[in-house]
Amino acid sequence: MRKLLGIGFIAIIIIALGVFSFYYWGVYERGVMAGKVLRISQKGVIFKTYEGKLSLESFGALKGTSPIAESFDFSVEKSNTEVIASLQEVALSGERVNLHFKKRYRRFPWRGDTKYFVTEVERGKGF
Repeated sequence: MRKLLGIGFIAIIIIALGVFSFYYWGVYERGVMAGKVLRISQKGVIFKTYEGKLSLESFGALKGTSPIAESFDFSVEKSNTEVIASLQEVALSGERVNLHFKKRYRRFPWRGDTKYFVTEVERGKGF
């Protein structure tokens, strides 16, 4: 009986680790958003994370609505220092950029405030 309980406990631990791994590293969506970076800042009391906001500058259905409806909140992983530096530059310059992002299944407090993580900043004149 003890052996059976031990095997059951180990199975539960392995399943829990598998589910956690799926939610932590799994990517639900990949995409690109275009606009101007309004802000990029480091936030948090215990867990310091990088958070930003992109103005979508819509030309269609959202025209004339609240500016909040036309923005995209995102996070950046701390280890991605090159992206953080690029975001700081474009936030100060006000240039239009394309932000490549991935959306995770779950949000974890030590990773960021959103499920959306910017992975690349594309700058250029053709936007």
